[in-house]
Amino acid sequence: MNLVNKEYHKRARILLENWQDQPDSRAGFMEPSSASLAAAIDLFLLTADTSISEINKLCKDALVQNVAGICVNPVHVERCVQLLDGKMPVTCVVGFPLGASHPKTKVFEAELAVSQGARALELVLNRGLLKTSNFQEVFEEIRAVRHACPESNLTVILEAGQLDPLEIIIACMLCREAGVDDVKSATGYSDAGTSTEAVSLMRFVLGEDLGVIAGEMSPDRGKVLAFLKAGATRLSLNFSAAGGTLSGFIDDSDLVVNE
Repeated sequence: MNLVNKEYHKRARILLENWQDQPDSRAGFMEPSSASLAAAIDLFLLTADTSISEINKLCKDALVQNVAGICVNPVHVERCVQLLDGKMPVTCVVGFPLGASHPKTKVFEAELAVSQGARALELVLNRGLLKTSNFQEVFEEIRAVRHACPESNLTVILEAGQLDPLEIIIACMLCREAGVDDVKSATGYSDAGTSTEAVSLMRFVLGEDLGVIAGEMSPDRGKVLAFLKAGATRLSLNFSAAGGTLSGFIDDSDLVVNE
């Protein structure tokens, strides 16, 4: 392990100790209104067999429920942009779901999505490089996408359930240094899922100026509120698991009605 990587490990251990010693700074958390909660939710539809009719329903329901945005695979970006017509941002995943694509492939995928109208990108971190302490390569890959699409909101997905606390910390450090806008806890495809502890740790390392997105498969209101209390700024929920609705999240009075 070179000196730079040793320094990352040293800094990460200090941050972990500080996080473990900190008091609960969010004890005064106030539950948001239904409208505020909807505005903090993204809906993703990323299955390999997603149909055109499902994509059409995703866009329609996302507008009706007034959520923050939607996230889709590259093949569906152009259609979603057309359907939403500027009313809601479309996010495209990059290197999804494994993060093991070649860096040049990730850059091309990101540039293509932006050229088709995607306003945000979610780049899956290369966990293999992170776990083998190839931190410079991890940084350079994220930075390459950042430089290729400087005007787009860039999120990096960690798959935190498959990382230990020190790896989560180092990943967040690299993301901050590479100039990302948000860090997301999970793709929604791992059985490990997302814990509130991971979200809290991410928030502690990233500070208050970067976003923390909790990726979650099912729309359980109690779990969503726990993530917000832990420090998440946004929730990414599976549209398929939600059954096309966010029952229990959004009051009927908050729905957008098309005349």
